[in-house]
Amino acid sequence: MAVRISGVVIPNDKRVEIALTYLYGIGLTLSQKILEINKISPDTRVKALSDEEANRLRAYIEKTYKVEGDLRREVSNNIKRLKDIGSYRGSRHAKKLPVRGQRTKTNSRTVHGNVRRTTGSGRKLTGQKT
Repeated sequence: MAVRISGVVIPNDKRVEIALTYLYGIGLTLSQKILEINKISPDTRVKALSDEEANRLRAYIEKTYKVEGDLRREVSNNIKRLKDIGSYRGSRHAKKLPVRGQRTKTNSRTVHGNVRRTTGSGRKLTGQKT
C-alpha cells in the first residue's frame, strides 16, 4: 500500500523519518518532530505503517504545515515580488547569481550553471577532437 501525502507518494521501503523528507518543505528535523508528536517510531518502515497511522500523519501534515504546491507557489511569489519591486535581491535572482552575499569571483559555479567563461579554463569533452 503506497502512502500518499499532499499528492506525493512516499517510498515504501524507507524508514518513515527519511520518507517524510521527500515532501517539499519537510526536512529531517521537522520529520522527527512530526513523528514524535504523532507517537510513531522513526525506525518504522513506511510499508509497516497501519492505515490509521498513515491517515493520522497525512491529516496532521496537511492541517499544520504548508508543503509541496502551496509552499512552492509562496516561494516563487516571494521571488517574483522581489523582482517586481526592483530590489537588489530581486535583481540577483533575475541574473541567476548568488543572492545571499557569497563571493562570485570563484565558487559560484552551481548558481551560474557551471559555465566557464575564461580562456584558460575551457574544458573539452572526452569525446571531442582536439
